[in-house]
Amino acid sequence: MTRAVFAIARRELASYFSSPLAYVVTALFLVLAGLFFSLTVINVRQATLRPVLQNLYTIMLLLTPALTMRLLSEEQRTGTMELLLTAPIRELDIVIGKFLAGIGFFAVMISLTLIHPLFLAIYGSPDQGSVLSGYVGVILFGAAIVAIGLFTSSLTPNPMIAYISAFVILLVLWVIDNVGSLVGGDLGAAITYTALFPHFNDLTRGLIDTKDVVYFVSLAAAALFLTWRSLEARRWRA
Repeated sequence: MTRAVFAIARRELASYFSSPLAYVVTALFLVLAGLFFSLTVINVRQATLRPVLQNLYTIMLLLTPALTMRLLSEEQRTGTMELLLTAPIRELDIVIGKFLAGIGFFAVMISLTLIHPLFLAIYGSPDQGSVLSGYVGVILFGAAIVAIGLFTSSLTPNPMIAYISAFVILLVLWVIDNVGSLVGGDLGAAITYTALFPHFNDLTRGLIDTKDVVYFVSLAAAALFLTWRSLEARRWRA
């Protein structure tokens, strides 16, 4: 990766830590994560994080696009996008730099929940494999969401429209497995494979399956590719 990538990632990551919205999203996420963890310990009475992660799946769908909605839309709104596109920086460098900043902040936010498995390890005997695969699933899932949010942010100068667009895409990928169940057969299986939750759910079971890793990596790569093309088209229009 080039110096431009790291320069963009460093700048964007610094902007996260100076943004009130990022702190609000993080605080809300941690409160909900703590609530779900407490309810799991009280009601399930097992040293497991799986119910917590499954509940956080929905929360991440709602909150993570809020972290990405300004990555490129804000550049368009303030007019700095034209400066970026006319600078000696490749569009791909911009995309990767912005993505690294988004997934970097997401990873910081997720790392703050590591107190939960630590608590379970002190007072119980959690399945370490399940905890590890669950967090791998969270990071892969987060990478896909950040990439999709980055793509929608490249399409509009309005951050709220970028947020809604990302959430709609994620919502479709959330419920499409129900469509696959209704269709049935090979076509239904193919539709179900595109759904988010089955792959995330499998990773919370303690098994890191190649098909699940490939799914999330492919989804993130496809979204980043579309973002790259979106910026290229904007440069040609400029």
